[in-house]
Amino acid sequence: MDTVSKDEAQDQKHDELAESLNDLFSSVSTMIKSELQGTNNHLELLEKMNVRVAEEYKGFGDLASGLRVFVEQLKCKSGNFNEHVEQIDAIEKQVTEFEAVVSMLDKYVALLESKVQSAYQIKSHLTN
Repeated sequence: MDTVSKDEAQDQKHDELAESLNDLFSSVSTMIKSELQGTNNHLELLEKMNVRVAEEYKGFGDLASGLRVFVEQLKCKSGNFNEHVEQIDAIEKQVTEFEAVVSMLDKYVALLESKVQSAYQIKSHLTN
């Protein structure tokens, strides 16, 4: 009976060891499944975020395209405006030159006026 009880004890130890190993593998398997599920959840979240960001950037792309058209229109208007600015600059230059001529004529007229006044004074002295 001694051998039987040793065999039973070994079988019982073997069963306990197998059960412990089975529990260990089950726990490790559960842990790995949880980790994989967590990773899967992160990947799903990342995918949703990527879709959202793609939609946002698509909106930005549309906005940028609209802005590009607007800038092109402003460039055209700016080109027309530059022509007017050049015309205004030319007119301003002509006005400056005209003011110089008017100033010279004003001085000349003042000189003539003083000569005429001198001549009248001389004539009025001679006639008196």
